[in-house]
Amino acid sequence: MKRHYGWVVVAAGALMGCVAIGSLFSLAVFLQPMSEATGWSRTGISSAMTLDFLTMGVAAFGWGALSDRFGPRIVVLTGGLLLGLGLALASRATSLLEFQIIYGVVVGAAAGAVFVPTMATVTGWFDKHRSIAVSLVSAGMGMGPMTISPFASWLLTTGHDWRTAQLTIAIVAWLLLIPAALFVRRAPQTDSPGVALPGAADPGMTVGRALRSPQFIILALTYFCCCATHSGPIFHTVSYAIACGLPALTAVSIYSIEGLAGLGGRIIFGLAGDKFGAKRTVVAALVIQALAAGTYFFTRDVSEFYAVAVVFGMAYGGVMPLYSVIAREYFPMRIMGTIIGATSMVASLGMALGPAVGGLIFDAYGSYGWLYIGSFGIGLAAAGIALAFPPLPLRAAAKVQTA
Repeated sequence: MKRHYGWVVVAAGALMGCVAIGSLFSLAVFLQPMSEATGWSRTGISSAMTLDFLTMGVAAFGWGALSDRFGPRIVVLTGGLLLGLGLALASRATSLLEFQIIYGVVVGAAAGAVFVPTMATVTGWFDKHRSIAVSLVSAGMGMGPMTISPFASWLLTTGHDWRTAQLTIAIVAWLLLIPAALFVRRAPQTDSPGVALPGAADPGMTVGRALRSPQFIILALTYFCCCATHSGPIFHTVSYAIACGLPALTAVSIYSIEGLAGLGGRIIFGLAGDKFGAKRTVVAALVIQALAAGTYFFTRDVSEFYAVAVVFGMAYGGVMPLYSVIAREYFPMRIMGTIIGATSMVASLGMALGPAVGGLIFDAYGSYGWLYIGSFGIGLAAAGIALAFPPLPLRAAAKVQTA
């Protein structure tokens, strides 16, 4: 099997991530019509997304371990089938609790089956262009809300009720995810005890040793602090801009700019990771992210918001894929799904922290000032923790220098 097939896996992973994440986030489009048609509260419907984030984090660890054991294809195929099934069943839900369980647990678990196995698999296909390859898969996921959500909105504006529209998305998800899953394959070489391959710290390392290692602890803590840094500012961007006197549509456009900049950041920092090394690039991105989050504290007019949104979006979007690259440099490929799943589970806790803390800060002080000050401090802490990464294994370091 030729190594260039890895780019086919990248394309399949990007498509699957786009459909899975896009389908998940399409709930925002259905919020108003669902509430009006069913009488369910918006808080109740939105809580399904909270369940999604928590379920994705926990499920990602299990799916990653299964992909290590049985291969990624069967896992992502199962995830694709489960995602369509969850959306279809959610469209038929007759009570809020039923919808919350189906959408928040089944759909969330299915999305986790796509994210971790594809990211882990792609890291095994590349040595020289690993950072940009992983970043392209992540960019596909970032495109999700910009593709599926407009499609959902179009369905609603053309006379379909929310149930029919959501069922349609379920069918489209099946049509795209199932064929794409068949293209996902393991790299032709895997690490095994006694075989030294580039990028593997210790080919004989067990999962238990890996999860107790300083490398994993530092990686997980960095990832957690990184997500805790940007989750609050992302979630409260619109509310903060409106509180600063900006019109609602303008505030939403700032949020969109952050997302678009994140796509560009994935490419820019992915290329930088290949050229300068993933660790150095992560530290630089974390410092930029912290400074941008802190700058929001001083931002008031539209031009300032747009400028900060571009920098902030590029930083948080660009740094996220590189954690998988670093994991590949420290741990053997045969346990990569488990490692990336475990770090993603820890990171999901950081993502869940920011929105809640931001709400508490606003309720207590009537402003978001301390949210951005706190995000700045946590962001610098993330960069400081990342500086504590042990030196790369000699084989991986040599490969990075020659790439």
